[in-house]
Amino acid sequence: MNQAYEVKLEAFEGPLDLLLHLINQYEIDIYDIPMAQITKQYMEYIHTMQQLELNIASEYLVMASTLVAIKSQMLLPKQEIIVDDETEEYMEDPREELMQRLIEYRKYKEAAERLKEKEIEANQIFTRPPTVFDELAFEKQPVVQGDVSIYDMLGALGKMFERKKWNKPLDTTVQRMDIPIEQRMRDVLAKVKTSKEKGIEFDHLFPYPSRSHVVVTFIAILELMKAKEIYCKQTKHFDTLYIFAESNE
Repeated sequence: MNQAYEVKLEAFEGPLDLLLHLINQYEIDIYDIPMAQITKQYMEYIHTMQQLELNIASEYLVMASTLVAIKSQMLLPKQEIIVDDETEEYMEDPREELMQRLIEYRKYKEAAERLKEKEIEANQIFTRPPTVFDELAFEKQPVVQGDVSIYDMLGALGKMFERKKWNKPLDTTVQRMDIPIEQRMRDVLAKVKTSKEKGIEFDHLFPYPSRSHVVVTFIAILELMKAKEIYCKQTKHFDTLYIFAESNE
């Protein structure tokens, strides 16, 4: 019997974070959210999480239900009210509460990012005895990590599932493949390092049509990024993701 390869990731910050990511990615006006589009895109992410057999927090599913409910409300006919003997159509915007929650969340998220930047700047201020810097003048600058989020990676993985048709059973015989995370991390890191400065395409790290292998590889990539062994870059939204090895020189 096949056992679910369930993994819980701390990298996911919550459904509001995912919605804000979609709003930024698709350049959506937060004051006029197209519910059909945002619901479709949100459900695709949830579907990808389920394909990976990730242990999705219940709050993501609650938000999914909320989006569907709002979408349904917007399809209902508007109520008619009489003003000065004239009939007018009126309907309270069912998106209002969600919009306010997103605006509030974005405000606190931006404030947290500013505080983090100030903390980083403060940590870089220190005193030390005089030093001769001549020999350090040509020291190689560290590589700046990309600004790719876990949702960008999840979106790329969802597209890869679609291209390779992995959303249907791949084998008639159910098999369980136990792959140690540590071993897969070493394999991924070795493959990324061979690509050197040009990087390796995200898709190329998933050569085998095995769900357990895909899950372990995805977790291995996240763990390597967390350990600052690799980083991920994307030129623009919806473009190909590339994985690079961090420079330790």
